[in-house]
This record gives sequence, C-alpha cells and structure tokens, in this order.
Amino acid sequence: MTKLSEFPITQKWPAQDPSVLQLYSFPTPNGVKVSIALEEMGIPYEAHKVTLSDKDVRSPEFLSLNPNNKIPAIIDPDGPDGAPLGLFESGAILIYLAEKSGNLMGKTASEKATVIQWVMFQMGGLGPMLGQLGFFSKFAGSEWEDKRPQQRYIAEAKRLLAVLEGQLDGKDWIAGEYSIADIAIAPWLRALDFYGTQELVGWHDNPNLVAYLERFVARPAVQKGLVTPPRD
Repeated sequence: MTKLSEFPITQKWPAQDPSVLQLYSFPTPNGVKVSIALEEMGIPYEAHKVTLSDKDVRSPEFLSLNPNNKIPAIIDPDGPDGAPLGLFESGAILIYLAEKSGNLMGKTASEKATVIQWVMFQMGGLGPMLGQLGFFSKFAGSEWEDKRPQQRYIAEAKRLLAVLEGQLDGKDWIAGEYSIADIAIAPWLRALDFYGTQELVGWHDNPNLVAYLERFVARPAVQKGLVTPPRD
C-alpha cells in the first residue's frame, strides 16, 4: 500500500501531519478554490505554499504530482481505495472533495449535474478568458501595440459576465444553493479588480454579480481560504 512519504513531493514540502489532506497551492484564483472548499467542508488539511516560480512548479518534486506544473494539487492520505490519492486540476479537486464530504454539490442527481455544468463553465470559459484578459491588460500583453487581442478578451469577458448576470436573476447562488460552482466562479470575478479591468468590462453594470461577489467574500470560510496558504 502506498504511503504519503512515498510521494516525492513530500521531500520538498514535508507533511507535518501525514494523517490530513495535503494541499500544495498559492493564493491565485485557481489556488484559492481548493482552500475555500476545504474550509467550507470542514476537511482537515495542511497547506504548503508552492510559488509560481520555476524553482517550485517546475521542480521534479512538484512535477511528480502534477506533470502540468500548475497549482493547486492535493494528496488525500485517506483516498477512496484505501490508499493515498494524488490529484491535480482545480475543478477535478472540487468535485472530488464535494463527493468525499457529501457537501456543496446538490442533493439529487439533477442538482449535481447542474452544479458540475457551472464548474465546467468556469473551467472551460470564464477562467481561461479572464486569465487572457489579465495578460493583455495588466501583464506582458498590455505592452503590445496591437490591441486586437485585448479587445477580443474584453468582449468575451463582457459576454460571459452577461451569462452569469442573467443566471443570478432571483438567485443568491449560481446553481440555486451555495455550491462548488460558486467556489469555482467567484474567485475569478474577484480577479477583475486585481487585473484593473472592472471598468473595461463594465463590472458595475451587473448588479446581480456585484451583490453576488459581496455575499461570497463575506463568508468566513472564504475569507480564510483566500489567504491560504499565505503569500509571505
């Protein structure tokens, strides 16, 4: 049977308590999804700061757990088959944790399907598109003279925000009840402020979304998850 110590990543980031779930992450929009979910679900865990620098995410130890060199990743010492389970991709981790805990993914098969639908909306659309918007507005892409790429992602961000604004009509949460869909989506909405793009995408023209993000950030588990692991 595999032991936690047999995962090479534990050589660089040793587990202080091998009996609890190990989180390898950094507080980015994708990274905080898992820390927020763990806090909301009450699953005991230990957080290890994995910076976005090559010395961390491209280290042999980290690549042994996630060959795609992206945070977050986890090792659950209490895996479903009686052995530790390593897992990467934030959406996959959210679904795994919801199924493990029996929380935040609906009570019926139909509710579960709806929640997963909106998690996939974030994974396949909202996250990648807003990430590109950030690249072309705040980071290296903002220096390009050709502004067509930036305009393309501004337009797509507006379209995606309109989808969410409509979905929230008469609802507090994306899938009706608070779920991993919200934990997937809301951190990316919060990133618009970090990127300095709220005005570009007309954020304040979406009152449902503005109120939604305020509700989300006010949750105690969210407040803790947003700073776990600490940047410094």
